Amino acid sequence: MKVLFVCSQNMCRSPYCEYMFRKMVSESPVLNGKVEVHSSAVMSPVKNIHENTANELIKEGFTKEEVYAHKPGYILRRYDWKLFKEADVIIGMTNGHRALIPFFWKNKFMTLSEAAIGEYKPVPDPWLQKPDEYSKSMQVIKAYIEQYVKNLETEMQV
Repeated sequence: MKVLFVCSQNMCRSPYCEYMFRKMVSESPVLNGKVEVHSSAVMSPVKNIHENTANELIKEGFTKEEVYAHKPGYILRRYDWKLFKEADVIIGMTNGHRALIPFFWKNKFMTLSEAAIGEYKPVPDPWLQKPDEYSKSMQVIKAYIEQYVKNLETEMQV
């Protein structure tokens, strides 16, 4: 199974999802080796992961080298089109991201909250938040990722 997380610029929410989801999948006896994960932007490219996202990931146990190895993707880059095409599921943070997915991939799209809890709740962009608020936003994302992993484990055990 291939999972692609998307957000506006692939510097805050989607890379956090990618790293945390990959870590949780690798720790799961049901999912390890069966799920591949990537992330990309749907609006505009950036050059680096956001500093606050990097700090949150480092708090989660990732090394600086791992975190700063992230190279933000973008839907209009040829390589990233391959990620969108090959993804089994594309998970965005808001319905706005759904609107930016080309029509031939919309059937693969769901929001993070829909994947986790089965209902739409937008995941706000923490980009302009202060570090303490930023951290709270990332904890909401982490809880959704944890639930999504549990959902996948249940699906794959059947």
